[in-house]
Amino acid sequence: MAPPTTAHFDISPEKEASKLSCMRRQLFTTPPLITTEHDGITLAGKTAIITGSNGGIGLECARQLLDLGVSKLILTGRDDARNEAALKDLNQNAETGRVELWKLDMLSYESITNFVERASHLAHLDMVVLNAGIFRLDMTICPSTGHEEDVQTNYLSTALMALLFLQIFKNSTRSSPGKIVLVSSDTAAWAKFKEKSANPILSAPDDKSNKWDTMERYATSKLLGQLFVTELAKHVSPDLAVVNMANPGLCHGSGLGRHGAGTVLGFALNSLAAVMGRTPSIGARAIVDAAVRKGPESHGQYCEDGKIRPMAPLVYKAETEEVAQRLWAETMKELSRFGADAIIREISQ
Repeated sequence: MAPPTTAHFDISPEKEASKLSCMRRQLFTTPPLITTEHDGITLAGKTAIITGSNGGIGLECARQLLDLGVSKLILTGRDDARNEAALKDLNQNAETGRVELWKLDMLSYESITNFVERASHLAHLDMVVLNAGIFRLDMTICPSTGHEEDVQTNYLSTALMALLFLQIFKNSTRSSPGKIVLVSSDTAAWAKFKEKSANPILSAPDDKSNKWDTMERYATSKLLGQLFVTELAKHVSPDLAVVNMANPGLCHGSGLGRHGAGTVLGFALNSLAAVMGRTPSIGARAIVDAAVRKGPESHGQYCEDGKIRPMAPLVYKAETEEVAQRLWAETMKELSRFGADAIIREISQ
């Protein structure tokens, strides 16, 4: 299969990826706020799940979906204190039972499958925002899977959740397509992705002998997500579910860099976010737009600031197609214990 085309964009992937363009977006572009009054969008009768939503951007997404009238909203987190605080915060202005918080650990396949099994018993499910992410300052291997934690959380666990939720959509009676939004990042465009020549690709980030590069690892984990969604969209019709990506931009107070508290790099990142970063509520607007306003035209695409924009330049290069196919095959093998290939066959019909 040929790589995706860039013909419908008004900007090249290379220009979109430039640091100058990123700075301009951060400082001078504001994603539009979607309201029922202005946009005529209501989520009454809808059920939504947002992962990584006990603080930061995820919590602000929750607030905006509630303002749009979503009938049931399920938040997730793995920290009990943060979970309780988020639930108390949202319940101050929401009817009893409208907001629930389910515990979810993205570093545990068991936690993920248990979570999705529980979600399969909901009366119905309309949209899922896969926002949970991690940004490690040091090399950390997930004990339960053996994979580096940025790649585990931001890519493998997120890919598994996307597949399992697509299966739920396939097995439910629907009057309209479901929606799955994966939260992406500008940084994907800056990844050197040295692992692309490795065989296998997914084992390369786990090699502790490699020099650790915090930004490169995070960027690569997000690039892997873009390659995955591009391929996934070829297997699933937007009539079943629209699967897209959203970039909230750099946000201060997002909680993503909390693992770097007290370190020089953590201080530098927080300082940059303080100067150039958006508020979490502004960043959340781009995600909500992808979730509630973007339709089939966004299937397999990358959204930011209310528009469909190019992904990382590497995604569109002909030589990347072979890499994307190897990554897809490795991902299916990694997730084979959860029936990944069978799910793809099922949702492709």
